[in-house]
Amino acid sequence: MKINGHWVHDLDPYAIRFPDSWPFDGIRWYGVAYLLGFLSTYLIFRLYRSCQRLTLSNDQIDSLLAHIILGTVIGGRLGYVLLYETNVLISDPIEIFRIWHGGMSSHGGFVGTALAIYYFSHRHQLPMFTIADSVVSVAPLGIFLGRMANFVNGELYGRISNVAWAVIFPGAESGKNYFTARHPSQIYEALTEGLLLFACMQTAFWDKKTSKTFAGYLVAKFLVAYSLLRIFCEYFREPDASLIIGVTRGQFYSAFTLFCGFGLWYILCQKQRSNGVVSSL
Repeated sequence: MKINGHWVHDLDPYAIRFPDSWPFDGIRWYGVAYLLGFLSTYLIFRLYRSCQRLTLSNDQIDSLLAHIILGTVIGGRLGYVLLYETNVLISDPIEIFRIWHGGMSSHGGFVGTALAIYYFSHRHQLPMFTIADSVVSVAPLGIFLGRMANFVNGELYGRISNVAWAVIFPGAESGKNYFTARHPSQIYEALTEGLLLFACMQTAFWDKKTSKTFAGYLVAKFLVAYSLLRIFCEYFREPDASLIIGVTRGQFYSAFTLFCGFGLWYILCQKQRSNGVVSSL
């Protein structure tokens, strides 16, 4: 359906709907996206192992994936509540555990995943940054799937626009003009923070020169690239929370990950200079 030349978003957020008598409404595409993201990560890790780019046993890969899942879900959920919905902590703290209601934070997921990798590496006595490099080389694929699920859900929509490809999101116009078209910012983020970044990270991961650089190089590259792309895409996205010093919360939090990326690269470079191994981002 189109209105004034713009497609009206009418996608069903449910991949499968359960009967009304069931306790849950159904399986959402958002949940399917997470499942596909973790499955893809597992398969790519197995590929890395077969190509001798990841020196983990099959059991260790299973354990690493379990840690990543917990870190991503717990960190993403807590990050969303702490960074975007702090009022929930007072009004309804139990809502934190209702993951099926939606609400995840990318930055919170990064922190949770980082802690999970640290714990896994320490537990198995493995080099943390080597493991982390493998993880971030795959992470953008999960971001792509998550952003596409956001589009299907009709959430995290963009700012008002009249470009030819703008989309009308009915859920965005409560009490306002129903016919307002907006940037499909979810797709912008899926293509940039997701597919583009995934292609860049995979190119760097398999590059022979990159393989000779210091461990942690890909982590720094990921943090810098993701942060810059997120800051850019936020200019097309409708703020989903109050601004902080005049910028969206996504931009504000991305400034910290950008700083962490450059800081990590600088620290690791300093440690490697004595060995004559220095790489630019």
